[in-house]
Amino acid sequence: MSVVGEQIAVGLRWLAEERRVVCALLIDAEGSSPFEPGAFTLIDADGAIEGSITGGCVESDVVVNALELLGGDGLPRTLRYGVSDEAAHEVGLMCGGTVYVFVHELTGESRTVCARAFDAAARGVAAGIATLIDGPHAGGKLAVVDGEVIGGLHGPELLDRSVSRDLTALSERGSSALRHYGESGEALGSEVRVHLHAFRTPPTLVLVGAIDYSAAVAALASAVGYQVVITDAREAFASAERFSRVATVHVGWPAPAIDERNLGVRDAVIVFSHDPKFDEPAILAALRSEAGYIGALGSRRTASDRNARLLAAGADEEALARVHSPCGLDIGAATPEEVAISIMAEVIAARSGRAGEPLVATETSIRPR
Repeated sequence: MSVVGEQIAVGLRWLAEERRVVCALLIDAEGSSPFEPGAFTLIDADGAIEGSITGGCVESDVVVNALELLGGDGLPRTLRYGVSDEAAHEVGLMCGGTVYVFVHELTGESRTVCARAFDAAARGVAAGIATLIDGPHAGGKLAVVDGEVIGGLHGPELLDRSVSRDLTALSERGSSALRHYGESGEALGSEVRVHLHAFRTPPTLVLVGAIDYSAAVAALASAVGYQVVITDAREAFASAERFSRVATVHVGWPAPAIDERNLGVRDAVIVFSHDPKFDEPAILAALRSEAGYIGALGSRRTASDRNARLLAAGADEEALARVHSPCGLDIGAATPEEVAISIMAEVIAARSGRAGEPLVATETSIRPR
């Protein structure tokens, strides 16, 4: 399970246990920041913490504010941390940017709204949460779950309609935004701030071949947020518990398993089978899809021979250029676990449009925007 997935699961449990819960939400950032807006931390009345908004830079001060809120008037507050601020300097915000954190308790309807959205996100259903930042009802929540609007911001009816429309649009991309609306809820205003955060449905990784490398890659890919499928027509191999612990196992021919999943640019296919009757139809199926990453394990000689057979089977040179083979970055990997790191590093680099170079050798922004 990914870090965000674990955070959502903890949030669901805390709400079900009727704990008092404060949400510290990163609503905006100027310049460099460790995490993107939309990151959030949950704090309960006993000081338990789940999640991170700055990778530890300002968390301690945020928790102090959360506990003060719970022990005081309960009113939401927006905190600003910049590199030049004394408080931020003391707690270690040294990344050079400025972040804005909205600290508010989940109460009443907002608890139900969050629980519904968290539950949907945990099940891979499209969901998003809008949080009202300004006004007497600051902290109010509205969610859109699989097209259904839940809750409301307790403002003008037009505000709920405008926010629902914008949140639905963001849900298609799984992104976050701080939007401004007019006093009456019109989209072109600037008086009312609402933070919109859509939980992105997890990408899919299809691994062809139930072998040691598949188990190692599946464990790592799951940890970074992929829904992993291991497919192999050999039931005796695929039925081993070490695969079902880390992935959904599909016993059957790999090509149909790829075709039926309607893979998109965030998804990936990696072939480990080392058997032409499995891996070549699987690669051809992956090439028919829009998968953003297609990889195949093997030596350079294996890759060359396989490409010759794929060309004879009808693939063209342009299509084969999409296949990373041999797959992985050159880090000197030897064990299945090290190879998994090499491969997943290349998958993430390809998804981000990066070359996978050492950061010390680059001059571009460390974090993609």
